[in-house]
Amino acid sequence: MPLPLRELRERIADQFQLSEDERKEHLPSGNQTVINNRVGWARTYLNKAGLLTIPAKGMVQITARGLDALSNGPERISVSWLKQFPEFADFHTAKPQTGDIPAALEIAASETTPDEQLADAHQTLGQALAEDLLSLVRAASPAFFEQLVVDLMISMGNGGSRKEAGRATQQTNDGGIDGIIKEDKLGLDVIYLQAKRWVNTVHRPEIDKFIGALTRQRARKGVFITTSDFSNGAREAAMNLDIKVVLIDGEDLARLMVENNLGCNVKQIYEVKQLDNDYFVED
Repeated sequence: MPLPLRELRERIADQFQLSEDERKEHLPSGNQTVINNRVGWARTYLNKAGLLTIPAKGMVQITARGLDALSNGPERISVSWLKQFPEFADFHTAKPQTGDIPAALEIAASETTPDEQLADAHQTLGQALAEDLLSLVRAASPAFFEQLVVDLMISMGNGGSRKEAGRATQQTNDGGIDGIIKEDKLGLDVIYLQAKRWVNTVHRPEIDKFIGALTRQRARKGVFITTSDFSNGAREAAMNLDIKVVLIDGEDLARLMVENNLGCNVKQIYEVKQLDNDYFVED
């Protein structure tokens, strides 16, 4: 008897006693829940292996082969087990141009869906790139770092023109403030900057000094950027103030550089497409 996919997902979630948070957990892309993604791919895999059919949109039905697998198959169905069925093997087996599939990739493929593998690979590449960027920034000269801070603020939509932003960072040297940059092209508000190309942790006294300088300038917004990190005391000092103080540590700095293509560029774009079920709805 056919079963709606939605009901199947609920039964699976109940069977594995998933919590509400686990049922609502999303993939890193944020476009789909993990449970929906995994059940969707499981349906595709089992269908390709002939263990179930899709008799209608949003429906599934077990086959005779599927019933046999329930009775005589392994306790846990894996990709390697499914490959005994030629239909699935033809569908799943990759055909790289050179070399074989790494063993680690084959193991991952048996545990996660292709969407999750793609998301994990993207995340791994992003983290590696961020680490490389931060290493280069830490090895650069202080002058280069000051310029990088300006470039980052501009890439995030601040500072007006590049020329204006560069001048603005030289307007003040009040202890605790390295520069000023426009928040918008019209200069309706400004942001006060402090940049520290440090290896050691930034502690509370440095933040207190920055806040004091902001107060003397009657500033409302400040950004403290460092290539290292902040102590808990430093982060607490920037909270619950009448003025807005944003702390950007080395990890955040590298992430923002990647997000805004600063010091890096796009190497390759892959389009991941999905079915448009509405297209197949007949009036």
